[in-house]
Amino acid sequence: MFRLFANSSKSALRLASKNQQQVRNLSIHEYMSANLLSEAGIKVPKGVVASSADEAFEAAKKLGKYPNIHGTSDLVIKAQVLAGGRGKGHFDSGLKGGVKTIYSPEEARDLAGKMIGHKIFTKQTGASGKECNKVFIVERKYVRREYYFAILMDRATKGPVIVASSQGGVDIESVAEENPDAIFKLPVDINKGLSLEAAQHLADQLGFVGNAREEAADTFLKLYKLFLAKDATQIEINPLVETSDHQVMCMDAKFGFDDNASFRQKDVFALRDPTQEDPREVQAEKWDLNYIGLDGRIGCLVNGAGLAMSTMDIIKLHGGEPANFLDVGGSASTKQISEAFKIISSDSGVSAALVNIFGGIMRCDVVAQGIIEAVRELDLKIPLVVRLQGTNVEEGKKLINESGIAIFPCDDLDKAAELVVNLSDITSLAQKVGVHAKLSLE
Repeated sequence: MFRLFANSSKSALRLASKNQQQVRNLSIHEYMSANLLSEAGIKVPKGVVASSADEAFEAAKKLGKYPNIHGTSDLVIKAQVLAGGRGKGHFDSGLKGGVKTIYSPEEARDLAGKMIGHKIFTKQTGASGKECNKVFIVERKYVRREYYFAILMDRATKGPVIVASSQGGVDIESVAEENPDAIFKLPVDINKGLSLEAAQHLADQLGFVGNAREEAADTFLKLYKLFLAKDATQIEINPLVETSDHQVMCMDAKFGFDDNASFRQKDVFALRDPTQEDPREVQAEKWDLNYIGLDGRIGCLVNGAGLAMSTMDIIKLHGGEPANFLDVGGSASTKQISEAFKIISSDSGVSAALVNIFGGIMRCDVVAQGIIEAVRELDLKIPLVVRLQGTNVEEGKKLINESGIAIFPCDDLDKAAELVVNLSDITSLAQKVGVHAKLSLE
C-alpha cells in the first residue's frame, strides 16, 4: 500500500509531474543508510561492506571478534541492490536468496563470490534483474519483536506522515490489506515537528514497554530529525526491532531523497549508484531529458508532460503500447533531439516511433533538423511517424521533405497514433518471421 507508490516509477502520476519538477527521489544502498542512521545516533547492527569475496572474508573475520550476548559470532550477509525482496530472490549464479546467515569467514567468502558480479532477480527488479556489486556483512541480532516504521511525504495531509505497525519484518502491503487495524498513521505538522509525547504515545500503541518504550520514542524523534535534515521523501525501517537484551535497533533501512534538494545535500547525492538505474534514464539525465522506460514497442518523443501523456493515451486507445515517456522540454537543441533518438533506438523492443511536437518555445525546424541528423547518424531502421505543429512548422516540414529520409508525416494526432500502431505491428511481424519490412510513404 505504502511502498507501492514509492516504487511506481512508471505510473502516470510520476510521468505527469516530470516536466514541472524532478521527482527521481534518490535511493541509496542499505549500508549507506546504516551509516546515516549511525551518524544520527540511531542504533544499528555493526556492519562492514565488501566489494569482493576476499573483502567479505576479512569483514567476517573482523566482525567475528565481537561475539553477541549469547557468546556466538553469527553474522548475516546481504546483497546490496536497490530493490526489495532480496531474501526471496535468486541469482544468475544459481544461489537462492540475497540475505543469508553465515557462521564463518569461509562461508562469507563463498556466498559473496556467488553474489558479487552476479544479477539478482526479485519481485521488484523485473525480468532484467539488478547486478550486485557489493555485500553488507552485519552482526546477527536476536530479536524479541519486529516492527515496521516509516516516514513518508503525504499529499493528503500536505506534510510528513509516520506509518508504523507492530507487525514488522514482513511485506507491509500485505499487512495493510489483511489487517488494516495493525497500521498506525500519525500526520506530523511540519511547522511544529514531532513531540516527545506523540512519540511516546506511538511507542505505546506499538506495544513497547519499560526502557524499550523510552528508547523507541527517542529513536522515532531521531528518525524524524534525520528525515528533515536530509530532505528525505522516505525513511522506511523494516524491521525496527527490540532485541533480546531490550535494545531498539534499525535492522534494515530504505531511504529516498528529494532531487530538488540536491544542491544542499551534496554529501547524500554523492552516494548515488548509477549502476542500479536504467542506463537509458542515466543517459537522458546527462542531456537534461525526461525519460522513463516502459514495456511497449512504440517509442515516443514529445515536448511537454501533458502532451506526452495525451500521446501515450491515444497510442493505447489504438491498441498500441508506448515503449517510453520522453519529454524533451520546451527548448531542446538539435543535439538533444539527436540524443533522444539514440536513447529510443537503444531499446531493442521498439518497432516504431512517434514524434509529436507542438512548437511554442520549441521550434519545429530545430526538431526536424535533430530528427534528420539522428536518423542519418543511427541509420534508423524502424518506421518513424512525425507530427509537427506550431512555431516554424512549415520550415520543419520542408527540411523533412527535402531530406530524402523515409519519414511518415501526419498532421492529425489521432491518425498519427493509428498509423504508428499499424507500422509497429507490421515491423514486429516482419521481425518475427526474419524479414526486413520496407515500408512505403504512399
